[in-house]
Amino acid sequence: MQPSYKRILLKLSGEALMGDKSFGFDNSVIAQYAKDIKSIVDQKVQVAIVIGGGNIYRGANEAETGIERAHGDYMGMLATVINGMAMQAGLEKIGVYTRLQSAIKMEQIAEPYIRRRAIRHVEKGRVVIFGAGTGNPYFTTDTAGSLRAIEINAEVILKGTRVDGIYTADPEKDPKAEKFERITFQECITRNLRVMDMTAFTLCMENQLPIIVFDMNKPGNLLKVVSGEKVGTLVKD
Repeated sequence: MQPSYKRILLKLSGEALMGDKSFGFDNSVIAQYAKDIKSIVDQKVQVAIVIGGGNIYRGANEAETGIERAHGDYMGMLATVINGMAMQAGLEKIGVYTRLQSAIKMEQIAEPYIRRRAIRHVEKGRVVIFGAGTGNPYFTTDTAGSLRAIEINAEVILKGTRVDGIYTADPEKDPKAEKFERITFQECITRNLRVMDMTAFTLCMENQLPIIVFDMNKPGNLLKVVSGEKVGTLVKD
């Protein structure tokens, strides 16, 4: 197999790691993700990962929690580091070399994020997991994923979700929703399709970085996407 992409950034949601649980991790989900990631590493694809933190802490309404937005966002960043450590453990258990880099310094458990070092790691075949978002409040992990992908010169962002692409409406709520095989950035904006938050989406659009939205929970899908098969929805101008 000749992969269609040499270097990718995989964006995963924290909620996906819960599986059927209401909080934390489902070890079987982490094991499946690790196996799928190994399948593309074995094909010499260079991989970086950004994971959300919603399975542990999601920034909530300040009025409800009494926690100010910036403080809550930092809590969410720490949750992404915990998820990064869990994914790192799952990958290393099956023989995949990894590096965890954090945008917030915590030397005992993660390297500080250094762009050139991250690029060097992926060039050497190590999977780099980026934790702590951008290191700044008011930015989502979608934005962190877009930013890191651009910084390390990734060819595409693969957004692994529980839905098999982008639809005209939420397919879990509207059975008549139609799936797009391919769509432009501008059409996503015009139709108000929430692929990512607008900051993340605009970063990708301005830097001509394609996005593929696909179902990560279906084993083997990641390898199919990297192989160039028509899986999910491609967002590209």
